[in-house]
Amino acid sequence: MEYISTRGGTGAVDFEGALFSGYAPDGGLFMPQRIPSLHRDTLRRWSSLSYPELVKELCSLFIPAELVPRNVLNELIDRAFSRFRHKNVVHLSRLKDGLNILELWHGVTYAFKDLSLSCTGQFLQYFLEKKQKHVNILVGTSGDTGSSAIESVRGQKNVDIFVLLPKGLCTQIQELQMTTVIEDNVHVFAAHGNSDEIDEPIKELFADVNFAGKHNLMSLNSVNWSRIMVQIAHYFYAYFQCAPSLDTTQLPMVEIVVPTGGGGNITAGCIAQRMGLPIQLVTVVNSNDIIHRTVQHGDFSLAESVKATLASAMDIQEPYNVERILWLLSGSDSHLIKTLMEQFNISKRLKLPEDLHRKLSETLGSCSASDQDIVGAMRRCWEENQYLLCPHSAVAAHYHYSQPPSFLCLSLLSSIPRCCLAPASAAKFQDALLQAGLAPQIPPEISALTAMETRSTALERGQDWAQVLRGRIEAVAQQW
Repeated sequence: MEYISTRGGTGAVDFEGALFSGYAPDGGLFMPQRIPSLHRDTLRRWSSLSYPELVKELCSLFIPAELVPRNVLNELIDRAFSRFRHKNVVHLSRLKDGLNILELWHGVTYAFKDLSLSCTGQFLQYFLEKKQKHVNILVGTSGDTGSSAIESVRGQKNVDIFVLLPKGLCTQIQELQMTTVIEDNVHVFAAHGNSDEIDEPIKELFADVNFAGKHNLMSLNSVNWSRIMVQIAHYFYAYFQCAPSLDTTQLPMVEIVVPTGGGGNITAGCIAQRMGLPIQLVTVVNSNDIIHRTVQHGDFSLAESVKATLASAMDIQEPYNVERILWLLSGSDSHLIKTLMEQFNISKRLKLPEDLHRKLSETLGSCSASDQDIVGAMRRCWEENQYLLCPHSAVAAHYHYSQPPSFLCLSLLSSIPRCCLAPASAAKFQDALLQAGLAPQIPPEISALTAMETRSTALERGQDWAQVLRGRIEAVAQQW
């Protein structure tokens, strides 16, 4: 299994090469040269597996045994999930009116990114210890990625992590989960800018090939293939939990609704679909609706500005993983993707070719939700189920509640089970709960954050953020 850039300007690399990369050197994103196809007998056999067992099976398809022996891979994944609070790692809550919520947030930071990043952290450690190597990880976060990435590598002697967060645009809990980690290898920067703006200095440093190579820069954002790979398991587990029976000649369909920011999770869904999993995918967004406009109208263009919403982790204007989805749907046409993305990078506007837009709209449904929609879904779910949704999960629930009840609708879709992915615990979003008139339920470990020491470096407007990062990375290098 080798990995190639979506833009075709870089030679193939193995899993280790993709793991230790950020963007590919040509500006593209690494993808498997070949997507494995699964027979229905394999799906039936996998249907009884636990979530960790599914992760092991899927990862073994993308990580050759000669690179990581299967018994070692199993141990790394078991270790990754050892800190999760739920015995099953993830949990499906079956609520009223067919609302199925797949809780992906039982990790240390109460967010779904703990699932992929805990595994990715273990994969990193395996290769770093083997080669006695040091890396510098650069992460831009809109809320949850930063804390999950920090937890995956905190205290490790051969890793330094540099996290940029948008000051005042995360929730207080999200910010504290990053700034309260006092470790020599953790460097947190509080930037006075939005999520897209903090990505720019990171892209600049990766684009400086000499600097990136000298300091072994890598990314744990969802540009990293390893995160996408682990997230494929969400879809298999959701499918097996919600499908009525796999004993039919034709396997049943399940609709999976995916709250979407940078697009990594929905990319994993598209890959699962390509592997043969019979799922319909719906990408749901907040008022920052570029993906919704792309699916509906082929309009991959920036709005005038990023809108601050209750679902803050999805306040993203440039969902970079869309490039991976377009590459998949184009039949791996790297020349086309390179042309389209270069056009977008110049003008920040792109009209998809008609054929590519048609394939995209056949692959994905889409929906956008306003803050009013989010609050409404949170309230309804509580009133009907006494179940608290985070605002991101509420975007998916809003889609569910907006669909016609099955007994009133004769369409085929009405008979298909639906699963909404829940990316974070409501406990992290107290302000949103209060706006919905709901009482937060705060776990003790989250309450304790407010009394802990914090540490971060401010990045002010007008500063050269890339230069500040360079300076800190070079200072760390002198200690080695």
